[in-house]
Amino acid sequence: MTTTTTEPIGISNLPNQRHKIASRTGANFTLMVVVINTLFRTELAPNKDESQRYAKQLSRSVEVDVIKAELEEKQFHVNLTVIDTPGFGDYVNNRDCWLPLVDFIDDQYETYMRQDQQPYRKQRTDMRVHACLYFITPTGHSLKPLDVEVMKRLASRVNLIPVIAKSDTMVARDLQIFKERVREVIRANNIQVYAPPLDPMDEANGEHARALMASMPFSVIGSTQDVRTPDGRIVRGREYPWGVSEVENENHCDFKKLRSLLIRTHMLDLVNSTEDLHYETYRQTQMETRKFGESKVKKADNPRFKEEEDALRRKFTDQVKLEEGRFRQWEQHLIAERDRLNKDLETAHSSIKQLEAEIESMQATGRGSRR
Repeated sequence: MTTTTTEPIGISNLPNQRHKIASRTGANFTLMVVVINTLFRTELAPNKDESQRYAKQLSRSVEVDVIKAELEEKQFHVNLTVIDTPGFGDYVNNRDCWLPLVDFIDDQYETYMRQDQQPYRKQRTDMRVHACLYFITPTGHSLKPLDVEVMKRLASRVNLIPVIAKSDTMVARDLQIFKERVREVIRANNIQVYAPPLDPMDEANGEHARALMASMPFSVIGSTQDVRTPDGRIVRGREYPWGVSEVENENHCDFKKLRSLLIRTHMLDLVNSTEDLHYETYRQTQMETRKFGESKVKKADNPRFKEEEDALRRKFTDQVKLEEGRFRQWEQHLIAERDRLNKDLETAHSSIKQLEAEIESMQATGRGSRR
């Protein structure tokens, strides 16, 4: 299949893979971070209120949102799961911000592995992530150190597909230069991004796979709006004063290539590589370090646990300070009461001495008068 197909956006081509996927139990596909509404031409995820983005930053935590949908085309069902990660990379200090993402992927492997160890496995829930679209900010420079670190950690666990978001903000020449810089950084850091397999027996599919690899990182334009072009066509895209950016126009972006990779030609390979490579790697590692049935050890450096620990520590410190303040006030009150009592005692002693002196004086006067 070539990349010049004119079929519409959606899942209409999924039945073309039915003869392959039918050999597996069901068709489950889990995608992390994706322009999901544009990709499947279905309103799966509501548009987010951008005004809430900065309010979210106050929580200083990376969330993991799970969206599930059942798609059907020509009696072919796909159980689609979309994993979104709002809050990722939005903070000044992004130290360990990737851990919730890594933990989520590992947790799905762990859940599946524990189900696989049970006597009855027909009702297993499979939430393993089959593909992760890592969106790169179109800065025009290169990957940020945070991008490099996160991509390294994700690539060892999931099929990583780098994507340049909002590619219509760059001119074609600058976009190609930016792509090459990103490729250089990926090669230099030995980041294993997903590579479509080459079938030596099928030249057409081999040509298509090479075209997909040459286009990585994919530049995309996300839009669910129909707009009219200057020549009168109705297309999916974004309208600007200078013209229209078309989602399906390969001269504008690589969205059609990305859609072809995920839906039309390589969905089964993404599922198989997750099963045979990433999940088996996790399973082997866990079986080498744990006894059968033993629970997974929680990582001590998980930022969620750190935040909870820090919050408890702050609460304990504040409580100690409060009690110390109350103790100091009580101590000062006791000291003041002691000083008052000492002063009263001194006054009483002075009064007693004065009275004793007066008594002695009166006694001396009485003795003198008797003489």
